Amino acid sequence: MEILRGISVTAGVAIGEAVILDAEEYRIPHRTVPEQAAEREVERLRAAIAVSIEELERQAQWMNTHFGRDAANVFTWHVGVLSDSKLQGGIESLIVDKAYSAAYATSTVMRSYQRRFLQMSDPLLVERIRDVQDIERRLLRNILGDAREDLAHLTRPAILIAHDLTPTQTARLADTLVIGVALDVGGSTSHTAILLRSWGKPSVIGLGDVSTRVSGGDTVVIDAANQLVLSDPDRPTLESYRRQEASFGRLMDEWESLRAMAAVTGDNVAIRLMSNIEFPHEAKASVEQGADGVGLYRTEFLFLHPDGPPGEEAQYQAYRAAIAGAAGRPITIRTFDLGADKYTQEKRYEQERNPMLGLRSIRYSLANVGMFKTQLRAILRASVEGDVRLMFPLLVSLMEFRQAKMTLHDAMEDLEEQGIPFRRDIPVGMMLETPAAAIQVKEFCREVDFLSIGTNDLLQYLLAVDRGNEQVSRFYDSSHPALIRVLRDVIRIAGRSQVECSLCGEMAGQPLYTLLLLGLGLRVFSMAPANIPEVKKLIRLAKISHAQRVARRALTFETARQVTNYLREETRKVLPEDPF
Repeated sequence: MEILRGISVTAGVAIGEAVILDAEEYRIPHRTVPEQAAEREVERLRAAIAVSIEELERQAQWMNTHFGRDAANVFTWHVGVLSDSKLQGGIESLIVDKAYSAAYATSTVMRSYQRRFLQMSDPLLVERIRDVQDIERRLLRNILGDAREDLAHLTRPAILIAHDLTPTQTARLADTLVIGVALDVGGSTSHTAILLRSWGKPSVIGLGDVSTRVSGGDTVVIDAANQLVLSDPDRPTLESYRRQEASFGRLMDEWESLRAMAAVTGDNVAIRLMSNIEFPHEAKASVEQGADGVGLYRTEFLFLHPDGPPGEEAQYQAYRAAIAGAAGRPITIRTFDLGADKYTQEKRYEQERNPMLGLRSIRYSLANVGMFKTQLRAILRASVEGDVRLMFPLLVSLMEFRQAKMTLHDAMEDLEEQGIPFRRDIPVGMMLETPAAAIQVKEFCREVDFLSIGTNDLLQYLLAVDRGNEQVSRFYDSSHPALIRVLRDVIRIAGRSQVECSLCGEMAGQPLYTLLLLGLGLRVFSMAPANIPEVKKLIRLAKISHAQRVARRALTFETARQVTNYLREETRKVLPEDPF
């Protein structure tokens, strides 16, 4: 049994066979075979090696003819690996001695090769891991043939293991039988983590090298409540986790019963629970989870398609679909937050040295006014379909907000000249995500219709910690006293200015912080739809007087650890049984 610790994205327990996306991209159907079938499996392995070598030699010859020897050497190296008697002998010994299937034995040996390359000091040799993955993929394809199952055609539940996932890959998980995810990389508020949280199944990221330590077909346990991933657990451990899995299932049923209930505290204070969505169809799903509307529609995921940014009509139809899904409830559409790790870095010939501080978000929009105005036109056209609000992201100055509003007015004039209907009085707000905006919140409150605190970016800029870098994830802590004091000041000033203030960062969906945020005066929370039932349960059991005492005490602590321990203790008093 091997145990790895990472960063939990969603709570829960998931148990299943591993599918390794980085190499196989499909499930190994059988881990072991009857002893009498070992000889047949060895023959299958040898045939697959022979076919793979033949394929590679043809590719090497073609590359040599068209691009020269240096290009062909890549495939020649692959041939050399497959021709190595030690490699073949190692795989065959697992088949004969342990009755492994040819596919599972291949995956196991190739994983050990990958770990070996990862441990090398020469960066050029470390890069060879991609070649080893390519060799594994080719071998498994030739071993399994028609028996392989890709993610879209899995026939039974599986745990997905990968180095990382793209937004597109993550979005497709909802249409598969994947029941949990474990990734090598990622931080708690990385964009992959945000999508996984919306998906709602147990996930642990930032595990380092789980994709090389687990083989396809291994039994894997994801214990997201304790930030653990276990590979090949012993029988007592597995039975214990099966009981925990059943217990968590019963808890989910309890949360399910809360969907139609209002989020009202024990002393009768109404709270609004909104959803964060990335794709139009999620608006309807979030309402079904009990959301009071959409507090944040992250539109940038429309722009991450490999074919390029969508045109005005495609955006218009996407926004209409989201508005229809909200079914008359309010929906806040944020203009695209591109740049940094999304879109622009892949398009740049020379990448920015520090993209998180570079041309991203509203800066990118104002530098690409044509693209920005196209989106604004689409949003304005859709605004007549429902209760729509518009929000600009990552502002650092009033000048940026005014420039963005000027572009909005230009788009309005264009539509007016064309006789296209739109809502002229659409509420326009800001996402407060930078220390500069927090310090100037009083000035912003004079010009915005509403504000929403984005703690994901606010915390990383406040603490100088890259929120997507698992190597510094321990410093990225929402319990930091500096953040709590900033939240207190922003919520207080917005209240005095009679400007609606919500919080749409991942912090809003973490029950650990619910009492604190209620006590600071927050009355509108926006979170991943999957988090709504648990937060609602806590709110219905809480009292504002207790929450205010919690907030006052939390503001006196000097370290994040003190804050976390205290909040956990106070939340346990309200939710003694629930994992959070």
